[in-house]
Amino acid sequence: MRATAHPVQRSSLAGTPARERLDGFLLRRLADRMAPAALRYALGRSTVAGPEPVATLRFRDRRAILGLLVDPEVHFGDAYADGRIEIEGELVAALEAAYRALEGGPGGFLSRLAARARISPGRARTNVHRHYDLGNDFYALWLDEQLLYTCAYFESPEASLEQAQVDKMDHVCRKLGLQPGETVIEAGCGWGALALHMARAYGVRVQAYNVSREQVAWARERARREGLSGRVEFVEDDYRAIRNRCSAFVSVGMLEHVGRRSYGDLGRVIGRCLDRDRGRALLHFIGRDRARPLNAWIRRRIFPGAYPPTLGEVSAGVLEPGGFSLVDVENLRPHYALTIRHWRERYERAVAEGRVGFDERFRRAWRLYLAGSEVAFQTGSLQLFQVTFARTGSAAVPWTRRGLYVEGKGLSWSAPTS
Repeated sequence: MRATAHPVQRSSLAGTPARERLDGFLLRRLADRMAPAALRYALGRSTVAGPEPVATLRFRDRRAILGLLVDPEVHFGDAYADGRIEIEGELVAALEAAYRALEGGPGGFLSRLAARARISPGRARTNVHRHYDLGNDFYALWLDEQLLYTCAYFESPEASLEQAQVDKMDHVCRKLGLQPGETVIEAGCGWGALALHMARAYGVRVQAYNVSREQVAWARERARREGLSGRVEFVEDDYRAIRNRCSAFVSVGMLEHVGRRSYGDLGRVIGRCLDRDRGRALLHFIGRDRARPLNAWIRRRIFPGAYPPTLGEVSAGVLEPGGFSLVDVENLRPHYALTIRHWRERYERAVAEGRVGFDERFRRAWRLYLAGSEVAFQTGSLQLFQVTFARTGSAAVPWTRRGLYVEGKGLSWSAPTS
């Protein structure tokens, strides 16, 4: 049920020209639509304010207001990127107020239809190219030094982004209980940091798959420089091409791009490649508490084809077809909000220093994307799940979780002896 709207503060329109009366009417309609968002709305000399506004949305033209009345998710992002909406006040605070007002709906018909679409290998390559192949130099401006573009793990909120990303990789490796000499398959390896870390710090052999040509080239060159080419193989191919056997399977930040109708494909791939005795797997992904498509503007302009699943959808779509049993679930939502705050602050510094290329519309769109993503994790609109699982009936399920938090240790996936 929609929250009861607080009365909005309306500017007096008595004796004003017809144009300003129309502006005021549109602003009131928008304020009613957004209630009870703590925002002020302004067009020309007309203003309307919600309860205790934290920021002002200033519109450059009526078309921007009409767009928000018709389809606020898409039109807000486009109008902000075009400069037809300015935020007076803190952008994150304004977006948090807007999120709480707009995120409760089910999404439009086309949005729901897109979320159910099957993502073919060709479509997956196209989607990845539009986002990840913007140029390694662009991402190097605001990611950590190893170019990890996934949620970090902060042992302390005061930890640096660089340290938190290393701690995230160790957290994943400990959950998998990696042992020297084992083989690992990674699906969706980004710029290769985790694959190289697993080989270097845990003594395993890794075969890592990715459909981004730029990322694979970067990862191969880094492996060559670090003398790890013999232990890590970067394969430019879709996850559905995986055929080799492995001790552990890991995917960090790829499931969001698989597509709900392709979850069964992923489950079957993991099922055919994992060792029978001690095989285990980990999926790290952005998710939801209830089924709903990703923000329509982000999906159209920034992350084409992305869908954040619920735990139930992952269980029914990936685990059941693959013959797996859930072992452990952890939600790192606050860690992702803090990760994105680091990214956003670095991005803003790079923009202010003139180091971000592209045009102004691109720079504003990415500012909005990063700020909006931070807010989505702050408010609980999005979650960040790490799911660990093994074959149904496996005797090698960890006896306790103690080793996960002991330096140099990890979970034991060997069957306990009596």
